[in-house]
Amino acid sequence: MTPVVAGFWGAFFGAAALMASGALLAFIRTRHRVPLRAALVALLSALFAAAYLGGLPVADPGAEKRVLAHVAALSFALLALLLLALLGLNRPAEQGRRAAALVWGLAALVVGIGWTLQPHQALLLSSLVTIAVGLAALGITGRSALRGDRLAWVAVAGIFFVNVALVALTGIVLAQVRAWPAHAVSAVAGIAYLAAFSAAVWIRYSYLIELREVMAHGPSYDPVTRMRSHAETGQLVGAAFSLAQGETRPIGVIVISIGNLWGLEKLHGRGAANHALFVCASRLRRCVPANVEMGRLGQDGFLLLAREHEDPARLVEIARLVAQRMVRPVSLSTVPDPAAQEGRASWVADIGVGVLAAAAGHIRPSTAVTMARAMSHTAWSYASRIAWFDDGNQQIAELPLTDGH
Repeated sequence: MTPVVAGFWGAFFGAAALMASGALLAFIRTRHRVPLRAALVALLSALFAAAYLGGLPVADPGAEKRVLAHVAALSFALLALLLLALLGLNRPAEQGRRAAALVWGLAALVVGIGWTLQPHQALLLSSLVTIAVGLAALGITGRSALRGDRLAWVAVAGIFFVNVALVALTGIVLAQVRAWPAHAVSAVAGIAYLAAFSAAVWIRYSYLIELREVMAHGPSYDPVTRMRSHAETGQLVGAAFSLAQGETRPIGVIVISIGNLWGLEKLHGRGAANHALFVCASRLRRCVPANVEMGRLGQDGFLLLAREHEDPARLVEIARLVAQRMVRPVSLSTVPDPAAQEGRASWVADIGVGVLAAAAGHIRPSTAVTMARAMSHTAWSYASRIAWFDDGNQQIAELPLTDGH
């Protein structure tokens, strides 16, 4: 293998490794099957290419072609099932079982017929059937794409490129092609296939995440911030503060108020304000610990609630982290198309963070939220933009960004 060929295939295997690792991380965090399927696709694609490039531990050329015929049949069956699952074509369950039986039956038939042929012919048969299945899948997804299915268009691109890669790999093995352009076409097509499949997985994955939030919160789900709505946040606070008679519980309440959101809307329109809220909510979700519950508070604020919060220093640490992350500049879109380069405006959130360590049973929920929100408004006048209730002086005071100041 020449350095040029090695470079192209190195890029392909690197792309497969990147896709597999990213998908596995997403699976570990959410336990969704969609990223797990993406990791399997990346792994299968890499193993398939490695086998066709001579990675099988078989010395005899005839035996190698026989094994490759089996690899091709197994690979097209697994990839077909994964594609059906991704596009949702295996639902309802009975339809999925029939599709799986058909795919595995075809794979077994190809393998069985292959044993009656010479190794070279068996590999050619498996490759031709795989290409034919790919063309059939291209027709099915193309029909869905013409009906307006965005995910199907991505699948069409992925199936097209995987067919190109397979044809090139088959020529490399069967015709003993050694020229680097054949390897380049196959490797680049493989990378394009992985990219298209990653895009399809992301579309499906983001849809499932959105669907999970909608199912969890129903009408109380806020589509702009992808958090609990204002009404649902009030119910959350009420449930957190509800206790049995005589019981107490430490509750951490943090309110973030955005002071310049109304001015942004008046200057650039509601779309820019929604964009700003979306970015602010996304930053909150990334920096707030998983055990802290979040929700939207009014039109220009967010509430963070930490149940059983025994450590006030941890609450202060969260508030400082939020204050530092939320004031980073944002490039907002002032036109309907958020991807457009024109109509961009730089914006920095004018935030105030109010921190309150309350004791459920000693304070009403509405009072705690009102106090924290009032402190967040007061924090607009502080350099650190963080305010808290100083128990020693019994008054609202500025909380510095670091302990040394």
